[in-house]
Amino acid sequence: MLLRLSSLSPSLSKTSPVFSLFTKNQFRFLFRKTHFHSHLFYYCNSFEPINARTRFINIIATTQKSHLCTASALLDKPSSSPTPMSNKSKKKARREAPESVLKHKLDMCSKKGDLAEALRLYDDARRNNIPLSVNHYNVLLYLCSSESNGEDKEAKDLFNLGLERGFEILKQMVIEKVTPNEATFTSAARLAAAKEDPEMAFDLVKQMKSSGIPPKLRSYGPALFGFCKKGLADKAYEVDAHMAESGVPADEPGLSALLKLSSEAKRVDRVYEMMHRLRATVRQVSEETACVVEDWFRSESATDVGMENWDVEKVRGGVVKGGGGWHGQGWLGIGKWRVVRTEMDETGMCHSCHEKLVCIDIDPRETENFASSLTTLACQREAKADFMHFQEWLQRHGPFDAVVDGANVGLINQYNFSFFQVNCP
Repeated sequence: MLLRLSSLSPSLSKTSPVFSLFTKNQFRFLFRKTHFHSHLFYYCNSFEPINARTRFINIIATTQKSHLCTASALLDKPSSSPTPMSNKSKKKARREAPESVLKHKLDMCSKKGDLAEALRLYDDARRNNIPLSVNHYNVLLYLCSSESNGEDKEAKDLFNLGLERGFEILKQMVIEKVTPNEATFTSAARLAAAKEDPEMAFDLVKQMKSSGIPPKLRSYGPALFGFCKKGLADKAYEVDAHMAESGVPADEPGLSALLKLSSEAKRVDRVYEMMHRLRATVRQVSEETACVVEDWFRSESATDVGMENWDVEKVRGGVVKGGGGWHGQGWLGIGKWRVVRTEMDETGMCHSCHEKLVCIDIDPRETENFASSLTTLACQREAKADFMHFQEWLQRHGPFDAVVDGANVGLINQYNFSFFQVNCP
């Protein structure tokens, strides 16, 4: 047993159970002579006369020496476990990884609009088996779907190459089962629109929504502008309805494109709708949109549309209900419109018609949304039953032009609450 214990491998750690067993039970195994090492017998036989106690002590000493030497060897031998990397080293390793280097180079290509270099990097990555993530593919698809920056043959050839390689890259992404995101679908829709296929672009948006990815405004652009460019009014209105269903309101370029399409298609009801949507959401239009509005009022369709007779009181009521500035009763009057560009003075007086601009209130729908939001907030801060009771009281005794909060009035310029001031007549 001494042979086995004194010849322990240096790889044995100090906390090893076997090592602990040896230090606790060495006396019990000393008298098993069949396990003695030969050098122990030689050491003991060199002393004459010798008694059992002396022999016992010498063996213990020899054994302890062997034991201590083994422990020393264990302590002196370096650990074979790998040294943990620092955070700085980990960041450096991630930064220098092939896929990270590729991502950086592709980002630089995107910044410069260098499609040719991006395609070369993509081909090199495929040859070298560098794994591509959704971010790599998104940059490549974005560059492939970008519009041409020139009219010369070289620019057109590069644009056509981008379309061809874009669909190829998209197909490879599907083969490798890389999960797409909103940017992927949007770039794919742009590829379809560049190929003059707005139907495919719209299908991609529908697929995006069905996959649980909320579409953004930019996601609808390729389909909407593609249908408007082709004069497909019903399809464009379908995209517009899908946007409203998804909670994505159209911006000025989208409304301007729909207005122009409606004007050219002589859809007078849609023209009226787009005019008011521009009024409500854009307020101050750009020069391009102003030209679209002017073209409509100068058109033959605008001359023919309108009512010769209308209810004046109904129009006035519409103005009041709408908050001023518009009535919402449709086109009034027939005949040719007088379209001029003018300016306003500091007081809001028009230099053309000499009428003064009036103050307008917020849109009725905005008023309703504001009231709903206020109700929700009040129910969160106050007792819901109390607020509902107050609403019922307003419905029974209202409407009122204004409601004064007496408690807040009573606290004006005071450090203490004045009940007398609240109840004052």
